[in-house]
Amino acid sequence: MADVVSGYAARFGDETIIAGAFRERLQPGAFSRSLRENPDVVMLLDHDTGRVLGRTSAGTLTLREDRIGLWFSLDVDASTPEGQTALGTVRRQDVKGCSFGFIVRAEEWDDGGDRLPLRTITDVDLFEVTLTAFPAYPTTSASLRAANAARRVAERAERMQRIRGIR
Repeated sequence: MADVVSGYAARFGDETIIAGAFRERLQPGAFSRSLRENPDVVMLLDHDTGRVLGRTSAGTLTLREDRIGLWFSLDVDASTPEGQTALGTVRRQDVKGCSFGFIVRAEEWDDGGDRLPLRTITDVDLFEVTLTAFPAYPTTSASLRAANAARRVAERAERMQRIRGIR
């Protein structure tokens, strides 16, 4: 059995407050162009580029947009210090949220009336997702699940074929 961490790195329609200055939400489809055009996104611990957990181009990270948000599945390498940290903190639910690194390509603003202004992000360039104890969007999720080894091998083979353009 291999250890897999999965959940939602982002959820559509949920609002959060950014730096006390404005509200923000993600529109469905905000990640679709980037996922099509950039087949190489990494998963990190706390946005730390020195603590890489997985990568889409390596087949160790799967990302997809669904009706809820940006779903991920990470095949964790327990032989690395970062993998051990991820498994331990997610298993205990000390870390149970996610964040993501991105550049906004398109957005819409609403003045908010008597509330903080609202930014709706409609398109991003996604370059990383991260496991974190302090997510900007508190409705994100990360949890541990055991994967059947045969299914995991088949899923990885399918991912690698897609990356290579075979499927």
